Amino acid sequence: MRGDEFLEKLENVDPELVEKAARPKRRRRWLGAVAALLALAILGGVLLRPGGGALTTEAFAALAEAEYPESPPYPDMMDYVNPDGSMQDDEFNAAFDAWWEFYRAQRDMGEGFETALDSFCAKTLPQFLGGADGENAVYSPLNVYLALGMLAELTDGDSRAQVLALLGSGGIGELRETASALWNANYMDDGASASILASSLWLDNDVSFKQNTLDKLAEVYYASAYRGEMGSDEVNEALQAWLNEQTGGLLSEQADGVGLDADTILALATTVYFRAKWTSEFSSDKTEQGVFHAPGGDINCDFMHQSGQGYYYWGERFSAIERNLESGGAMRFILPDEGFSPDDLLADSEALSFIISGGSDWESKKFLIINQAIPKFDVVSDFDLRAGLQNLGVTDVFDGSVSDFSPMTDDTDGIFVSQAKHAARVAIDEEGVTAAAYTVMGAAGAGEPPADEVDFVLDRPFIFVITGSAGTPLFAGVVNVPA
Repeated sequence: MRGDEFLEKLENVDPELVEKAARPKRRRRWLGAVAALLALAILGGVLLRPGGGALTTEAFAALAEAEYPESPPYPDMMDYVNPDGSMQDDEFNAAFDAWWEFYRAQRDMGEGFETALDSFCAKTLPQFLGGADGENAVYSPLNVYLALGMLAELTDGDSRAQVLALLGSGGIGELRETASALWNANYMDDGASASILASSLWLDNDVSFKQNTLDKLAEVYYASAYRGEMGSDEVNEALQAWLNEQTGGLLSEQADGVGLDADTILALATTVYFRAKWTSEFSSDKTEQGVFHAPGGDINCDFMHQSGQGYYYWGERFSAIERNLESGGAMRFILPDEGFSPDDLLADSEALSFIISGGSDWESKKFLIINQAIPKFDVVSDFDLRAGLQNLGVTDVFDGSVSDFSPMTDDTDGIFVSQAKHAARVAIDEEGVTAAAYTVMGAAGAGEPPADEVDFVLDRPFIFVITGSAGTPLFAGVVNVPA
């Protein structure tokens, strides 16, 4: 999507604002066939209009604009090599120091935020990944957390209290501190890797909105605001274009199905785009066909192979490994033991603890040679969050008779959330990750492994988790059928 095409679809919005928000200052220069990880969440607020009459409101004059952090580029050493082979040490050190100062400042968010998602993940991973019924399922806890955080800003009373309870936050002030820390600690766009978060708010022309709420969303969630005629092709195409722009077009099929009808007064959207290489890439020469035991029957797929030293983890019903990414994050692969399924692990407190927190403090681990066989895959899922959120106690925002959206607008009669969509895509290959994929392992999970060497073969349904450099779970999923 070119910038001029994007602006044509936003004729009801200030073009200067849209151009800045549609293209946050970011470098997307990538070398090699690396992957990208992304997700989107849409929450649409609808205003019921009794009798079909139009609302009388005053025009909304100002929109909020988010200013995205701009990272100095990560220096490529080859750019500082002289023709005679010597290094431009001073220049390289200066460039690296500038990058490091930004990186350190982004992650200097105090204590505790790294585990802020733990309780949220413990509640939502079984809800949104369980019961996949033989299908693949992909979910971004961070993405949905930030979308719900924005929703909390727009609500009050019991509506807000229910959202805060699910997010594990004691109040809106505490939520703002946590959300800001999570956003900044997980944002990176330095030309070498990417973990890019974006948010937006879409407002109807005919309803008044409170500027202080928009300003707070821009400050904490980096959300830019647009307004136009809801239900029009222009607004729907503009929203789809924004989603495709922020996710690099990798969820275009899902984004193109997003639309807002004429009764919508507000929609909020959050996206995550992640891309990183393995610190130790797989050799394509060692990739070969193998059998994956899918729920619907055996299938053939490409397995990547690598042997090396690392930690092997196990529990009562699973075994697992972690692979490091150049971004500073990692990808965990969790394989259920024979006779158990991913759903069994999601319902098991011990396994769920490892899925969420990984192996840094895990006692049942051993450092040895691991012979890995991990399937290449590109999996995507698209689902409605409403039923799951209601099961988790967030009910009032979906009921116009009891919801409270007073922080957003004075036109509060009958507002409720009419759609809550989430889509995510994960792909891995020999060079890197586009989301996440865990490959199953064939060794016994509950018992201690052999003394020096173990095979970890992801040839049956497994769970994966991708974490950012701050250790936050960005993506999680169940792979039933590598595709």
